[in-house]
Amino acid sequence: MCIERYLRLIAGFFVLASLALGYWAHPAWFLFTAFVGLNLFQSAVTNWCPMMTFLKWMHLPACSELNNRRSGRI
Repeated sequence: MCIERYLRLIAGFFVLASLALGYWAHPAWFLFTAFVGLNLFQSAVTNWCPMMTFLKWMHLPACSELNNRRSGRI
């Protein structure tokens, strides 16, 4: 899997987990849902995402890198 897919997976998990916690544990968890949404909006505007920085630090490959490897370009 590539870094962009991991990012979508993590964001989706955080949204669903915070919605569940807000419903069953405490409504303050809905603020975390808002934080994730705000972060997604910010990353679309600035083209920088803190989670992407962390995932790159873990040396996960970009999707374009994986596609180049599969097609034999690298």
